[in-house]
Amino acid sequence: MTIKQWQRRPSAFSRQALAAYAALVVYGSLYPFSGWRSLGLGPFAYLTDPIPQYLTVFDVVTNVLGYMPLGALIVLALYPRWRSTLAVCAALIGGALLSGAMEAIQTYLPTRVASNLDLAANAFGALVGGVLIAPATSALLDRGLLRRMRFAWFERDAAYVIGLSALWPFAAMFPAPHLFGGDNLPHVLWDMLDPAMQDAILVWVPAAWDIESWPDQLNALLPDDSWEALITSTNLFAVLVLATLLTRERAPRIRLMIGLVLTTLLAKAGVTFMQSRSGLFFDWATDGAREGIAIGTVAGVLSVSLPRGLRASLAGGALVVALVLSNLLPVNPYFDIVLADWRQGRYLHFNGLLDWLAWVWPYAALGWLASFAEHAWLARRRAKRG
Repeated sequence: MTIKQWQRRPSAFSRQALAAYAALVVYGSLYPFSGWRSLGLGPFAYLTDPIPQYLTVFDVVTNVLGYMPLGALIVLALYPRWRSTLAVCAALIGGALLSGAMEAIQTYLPTRVASNLDLAANAFGALVGGVLIAPATSALLDRGLLRRMRFAWFERDAAYVIGLSALWPFAAMFPAPHLFGGDNLPHVLWDMLDPAMQDAILVWVPAAWDIESWPDQLNALLPDDSWEALITSTNLFAVLVLATLLTRERAPRIRLMIGLVLTTLLAKAGVTFMQSRSGLFFDWATDGAREGIAIGTVAGVLSVSLPRGLRASLAGGALVVALVLSNLLPVNPYFDIVLADWRQGRYLHFNGLLDWLAWVWPYAALGWLASFAEHAWLARRRAKRG
């Protein structure tokens, strides 16, 4: 079947995915963003350096594979304005420019070494990704199965939600005190403050509140398994609602929910096996976690028949509850054992990225849910006045 020019449509999701992946590349290249120093070298001095003596096949392959998705996404994002050879050339140039910039900045990071070989491998990876995806671009974006499923199941403005839902399994990978409860950024930021700064902030809080005793008082209300079940179920319920909120009536919503749950659990088990020193798959699957998975899944399935505005409000409220509990409850001593078993040094930047994603994801989801609930409420109010 011949696709006419007017039938070719740009992909908003591809552009959003490209922006997100480029941000991940920047994060992985510059993590942990500390210890900046100058060695008296120019940022592009690495271009004329000799090939590194200590060269491993793993490093080269990793650099090639890491930039292949970037090259593919550049080709997809430029379609249909740029296609075929032109889009592949853009992928090569884009990958080389991003990699060159990252290598130049790494000159000032003590934990990184700027390398012309890394630049070459990254550029080659972007080229390979572009070459592999270019012949299939039209099939994927114009008449492919994924595109048909996307518009048959999801509304036209669902690209942000689809991307957020696709990131959820990654956000749940890094170990957390409670399953799916890795969103403790406020607690981490508070611990990073100097004690004098903490005291200065607490001065503004009424002494009668005694907020320093809140964690212990809250923890004493329920057993640890019950708290984990509550945090797990509220987080999972919010995710399942978010993933299906912009689906069409004929979409298999329940199957999408079950698929997302299974994908998340399989990804969690696989990463745990690779990163755990003891080689365990399910050390995170405590009694409370399993109970929370069951409750959250059932609640998500039962919510399908509710109005969208109400579903968004319930999901947002559940996410707020999970955020509050994750930051107020004291860390279970068992979590220290789990974290010690996790190989922090292996794939250091990958670990840092997963931890960062677990912090950011809930707030990105909460902001969208709040906006959707507000628009639904305003639309309903206007309908009543009309």
